[in-house]
Amino acid sequence: MALHIDLAGRVVLVTGGVRGVGAGVSAAFLAAGATVVACARRPGDVPVEVGGRSVDYLPCDVRDADAVGVLLETIAERYDRLDHLVNNAGGAPFAHAAQASKNFHAKVVELNLLAPLLVAQAANAVMQRQSEGGSIVNVSSVSGHRPSPGTAAYGAAKAGLDSLTASLAVEWAPKVRVNSLVVGLVDTESRHLHYGDQNGVDAIGRTIPLGRMARPEDIGRCAVFLASPLAGYVSGATLLVHGGGERPAFLAAATAQQPS
Repeated sequence: MALHIDLAGRVVLVTGGVRGVGAGVSAAFLAAGATVVACARRPGDVPVEVGGRSVDYLPCDVRDADAVGVLLETIAERYDRLDHLVNNAGGAPFAHAAQASKNFHAKVVELNLLAPLLVAQAANAVMQRQSEGGSIVNVSSVSGHRPSPGTAAYGAAKAGLDSLTASLAVEWAPKVRVNSLVVGLVDTESRHLHYGDQNGVDAIGRTIPLGRMARPEDIGRCAVFLASPLAGYVSGATLLVHGGGERPAFLAAATAQQPS
């Protein structure tokens, strides 16, 4: 029997779901038949649509508890349910830790750790009242599992998010499953801010075992899997989505002949 993911009739909230990785996540859930609510501080430049269906965009700053409360109330009024949450909103500009201000570090941690907890709390309150419960997927990063120079606070926050995932999976079981995606380098519309021109993107891709950076839809499909019944016994897990990781630097420096 073929495996198939059908999320028709399910309502999904994707934070930051209108651009970059978030748009890929929203599109993947649309393709699986779900109703997708995408929140962000401002709408995306390009509508997220699949098969003539589009996301329901709602403005929200996920760092603002009052705004998150209004967001969840609006979803409840429109759809009378919330089945899945993907905590995707996050990110950080490059800044050396020694020079960055206390306020800068605080804002990075707030967006990448405290805000996902805030939205998860509100979503959990809805899901616990539903007979079928729900699931939460936190979008984490390889930056939380290896040195993250230039984005140290971001890496620390993502490490905290994975720890938070494991704790919430225990606290909120059995009604709500909580997992995280540990995401590697992703080729998005803002690639030039992080990796330079196309030559830079291609060069970085060659350092990844699978030969390329991830595309937003790669992350989206993994999020759909974790939310789906196929992952019904998966909770408290971190799924690595990094194309095999990063080739160790010592291999490029070594003078010994390497096997092909």
